[in-house]
Amino acid sequence: MAAYADRARNFSFPYYPPEEAMVRTVPNVALANVLSKQKTSLTSKRMLMLYYCLFVATLCSCINGYDTSLMGSINSYPQYRTYFGFDLTKGTPTTGIVYAIYTIGNMVGSFAAGPASDFRGRRVGMLLGSLIGIFGSVIQASCRNLAGFMIGRFILGFGVAITATAGPAYVSEMAHPEFRGTMTAIYNTFWYFGAVPGTFIPYATSKIPSSMAWRIPLWLQLVFAGLVLILCFFLPETPRWLIANNRHDAALEVMAKYHGNGDRNSPIVLLEYGEMCQDISRTGSDKRWWDYRELYNSREVRYRSMLVIMMGSIGSNGLVTYYYPAMLRKAGISSNQQQLLYQGFQNVISFAGAVAGAIFTDKWGRRPQMMVSTSLAAVLFAIIMALNATNVDDVNVPNPVAKSGHVARAELAMIYIFGFVYSCGWTPNQAMYPVEVLRFENRAKGMGMYNFWVNIAQFYNTFVTDIAFTHAGWKYYFLFIFWDTFEVAMMYFFFVETKKRTLEELTEIFRARRPVKTSLKQIEVVYRGNSVMEVDIKRNHESFVLRTTSPR
Repeated sequence: MAAYADRARNFSFPYYPPEEAMVRTVPNVALANVLSKQKTSLTSKRMLMLYYCLFVATLCSCINGYDTSLMGSINSYPQYRTYFGFDLTKGTPTTGIVYAIYTIGNMVGSFAAGPASDFRGRRVGMLLGSLIGIFGSVIQASCRNLAGFMIGRFILGFGVAITATAGPAYVSEMAHPEFRGTMTAIYNTFWYFGAVPGTFIPYATSKIPSSMAWRIPLWLQLVFAGLVLILCFFLPETPRWLIANNRHDAALEVMAKYHGNGDRNSPIVLLEYGEMCQDISRTGSDKRWWDYRELYNSREVRYRSMLVIMMGSIGSNGLVTYYYPAMLRKAGISSNQQQLLYQGFQNVISFAGAVAGAIFTDKWGRRPQMMVSTSLAAVLFAIIMALNATNVDDVNVPNPVAKSGHVARAELAMIYIFGFVYSCGWTPNQAMYPVEVLRFENRAKGMGMYNFWVNIAQFYNTFVTDIAFTHAGWKYYFLFIFWDTFEVAMMYFFFVETKKRTLEELTEIFRARRPVKTSLKQIEVVYRGNSVMEVDIKRNHESFVLRTTSPR
């Protein structure tokens, strides 16, 4: 096996210069070289098998999306509020605790998520998380009192933290290197795949007079978690985890089957295997559940961890809908059922934006995608703030009143546009970018840390934002316009570009003196036939006939 690894590391291609060539700029010469040698069909049998593996993992994102929309929907049900003794007209500290307990469970689960995903692999991590989530879902759907409901919510949040860590790690490590960006970006778009039924199912059951109005949607929460639990048994483990645990033959078999058209000696398999053997440690902290040192014990990993924490802390858009009920009422949409319908449409629009962002992420790049989206979000915040300032009576802020129906409808349109823009830039990257910037040895624990900071931000938006709006009204939007501007500056100076690179090649970027500058560097290569050669065109004074089509 050592000889095989040496062969992979030293693998190169002969250069046979024909009369015509094409010059391109690429971030990774080695990857461009092997991709020019091996054609990959997106509709081949083996690629369809890979889609199946990735689809099962993306269902982990559906679990979280379904629950978020579900609780936002049933919280307004008289059947739900009466059953647990909540006030029918306004929120209470108890209703806030019910929301918070899921977040608290998620935060606690974040500390177990890394070890659970490293213990027996990403596949087992998804299985364990979904099993815990099913247990919590059964408790909350069958409860007879508020205490049982909250216990179920806590257990569910704990399980979701594990699936939210293992799922994106699995997708990124299994994805084909040529399409890793789009394949990994698709993961978080499935949040809306869960959020849409999480809105429309309660819409359909809201007319049931008994507690089944909210119990049926809760029972249906078992569907996504159940699918993950069952289908995980038919998934392979990721080749990176297999190599890290000294199972090289199994790793080669997986890469050959899903990346190399069944050939262990294919160019892509040889490149991946060589890089993994060189970069992945057999004695890393992933072998020790208690060891978190590789998140901070060197300059390289501290930089990576900083980006993960920044991703978890920024980019929240929950407050944009604070005046949403008032705008709906003034626009003539007063019933809870109608409001649920409009909320469902908003999720559909956001889902469309997320899919568009996932498809084009490798073309745009992660940095431009997030920076442009955040900049536009700041502009839309300013427009929404101006509409609120002229149209909302803040005398009684907890129950704001809109003055003009026309302005209310304009604000609803801005909210829908905001959802599309935000989802296009941030939804694909929220799970993908942290996975990409983490080393294998700390990827699972790092994603647990990311999940912890995401929940800190969500806790802030759930509780602090509500209090701040109560006292400051629409003026509170100024803070978030400033915050979005600050985010763009932080991304410009600190976020590295990760597109069109293998996960292992990113190590070179983070070890560089200036990681951002190194990540933006493009290398000019010459495609001749089906070979690639790196050249310095200006130094060598070479001239080539440029093709308009790829030699591949």
